[in-house]
This record gives sequence, C-alpha cells and structure tokens, in this order.
Amino acid sequence: MYNGKLYIASDHGGYNLKKRLIRYGENELNIKIEDVGPLEHDPNDDYPDFVIPLGKKVVAEKGRGIVICRNGIGVCIAVNKIKGVKCGIGYNIGAAESMMKDDNTNVLSLAADHLSEEHAMAVMKKWLDTEFSGEERHIRRLEKIEKLEK
Repeated sequence: MYNGKLYIASDHGGYNLKKRLIRYGENELNIKIEDVGPLEHDPNDDYPDFVIPLGKKVVAEKGRGIVICRNGIGVCIAVNKIKGVKCGIGYNIGAAESMMKDDNTNVLSLAADHLSEEHAMAVMKKWLDTEFSGEERHIRRLEKIEKLEK
C-alpha cells in the first residue's frame, strides 16, 4: 500500500465523490490526504483551477494524486500538461493496476458519472496497492515519453 501523501482535487461534478474518497482513504486506508479543492460545491467552478495545482504538488513532493470530474477526461488532459505528471483514467480495477505496473502513473483520474462510489473506492485501493514493475521494456518506453518533456 502506498504510504506517501495523497493529493485529491475535483470540480463540482466530482465534488461528492471526492469527499467520499477522502473519508475512505483517511478512515479505512489510513492515508494522509490533502484536499486541493474545491473546498465547497460551486457549479460554476473550473477543474483546471484545482487539478493544475495538484499536479504541481505531486511532482514537487514526489507523491500521488487523484483528480475527478464527471467523465474523468478533462481533469486527465489538464493535469497531464504538468511536466512530470503521468495520469491515467481508472475506468476499472484492471486499468488501475496496469497503469501503475506498466506506466508508473502518479495521478489517477476518475469519472464521477460513470463509477459508483464502491467501484471508485476499489479502483483507488488497487491503484494505491500497486507498485511500478520496473521492467526494462516499461522503463524504456517511459524514458522515450520523458524526452518529449525536455
């Protein structure tokens, strides 16, 4: 189980799921979580205002983060613009496992409109329980992607 700091952010569409995942992470998984926002529900908020700061914190602190919106796509696109962030969409438990084992993601994107709370919690747990395999072929591929950031 990942034991570092976990950052979490959403927009209004992912706000309720974010609050549920914070309770789950802190109370059942015993993980320290920092809520990067929003701190209250505002139907007019914009996800870049919260997920960009999350991405910067994840990179600076070498931590992990979770971003949530209605379909998981917008937050994933936005946070992946931060140099050093590797975010994948956790559409099921298998994807959560492989995105860590093969791709060494440091941010998980979730779709509040397409996952039940229970499924989202299971995806989160699998992602946090999984470590990067370190296989040469995965390292080689990730190094090619990192060259694009330079």
